[in-house]
Amino acid sequence: MKKIAIIGGGSWGTALAIALTRSWQPHRLALWAHSPDVVEMLQTRRVNEIYLPGFELPAEVEVTGAYEKALAAAEIVLGVMPSAHAREMYRAMRPYIEPRAVFVSATKGLEPATHARISEVIAEEIVQDAQPRIAVLSGPSFAVEVARGDPTVVVLASANAPIAAEVQEEFSGPAFRLYTNDDVIGTEIAGAVKNVIAIAAGVCTGLGLGTNAMAALVTRGLAEMTRLAVALGGRRDTIAGLAGVGDLILTSTGALSRNRFVGIELGKGRQLREILGTTRMVAEGIGTTAATLELARRAGIEMPITEQVHAVLTAGRATRDAIRELMERRLKQE
Repeated sequence: MKKIAIIGGGSWGTALAIALTRSWQPHRLALWAHSPDVVEMLQTRRVNEIYLPGFELPAEVEVTGAYEKALAAAEIVLGVMPSAHAREMYRAMRPYIEPRAVFVSATKGLEPATHARISEVIAEEIVQDAQPRIAVLSGPSFAVEVARGDPTVVVLASANAPIAAEVQEEFSGPAFRLYTNDDVIGTEIAGAVKNVIAIAAGVCTGLGLGTNAMAALVTRGLAEMTRLAVALGGRRDTIAGLAGVGDLILTSTGALSRNRFVGIELGKGRQLREILGTTRMVAEGIGTTAATLELARRAGIEMPITEQVHAVLTAGRATRDAIRELMERRLKQE
């Protein structure tokens, strides 16, 4: 029976802890949370009332705020932290990690300062092997629905096929199905860029624009995602699958999407700082937009939707002006 350490006590980390208690393979599970109030709440009440209210954390999940306790004898380390904090957290974990531990990143974003994918951060901070022990978990998966036990299908990407097969076997259950691929780049870029496009999709809703606008926005956003992923070494078929199209549809249209919510509120005219002041939840698209745009510039890739989202988030561009800029761009072939 393998031990899995889930590092991150937000909604997604809590939901994955619950889902892993239902896997076909039995596990020993430890959930690490940063905030003492979340740790105390989960230890005593067994419900994450801040990030995932309404779902009881099964008794077999050990909850702790200490890395050394969570990581002791852990054979799989499942990282579910915000991308902006990933490097410092993996660095802090390093003294307590088992020598042959496998790392699974469920963080959907890019490191803001370096524009690195999170698998790259893990490799730089911890794993130096010729055959990296790293996998990436992504795909259409709202935390609430995973915790509820709704059927969910995701992707596990790793350049190390035996690692992918091992984690697929350990994580899969009656309502949580994993497909594997070896396209880590495409999977991570899709998981990051879909959040940026979802902000733009939310803006359309907030402005009261119709389904014509939404369909166009999501489709052209998919084109941006594909161009960037392929330019960086990812594959088109990955973007056409669960990690790309699947997650983009979910995040751009689903009522539970944090990034879409931010876009909706921006479209209604609220200021970003005001929106962020009302929640402890992290909308990864906010921090990922600038990093995505910088990667595109380095690769010589046009990403006009991402550019407009960046202008709205950082330069205060009015959302209607951003839409008009997109509509008045030079006419061209699709």
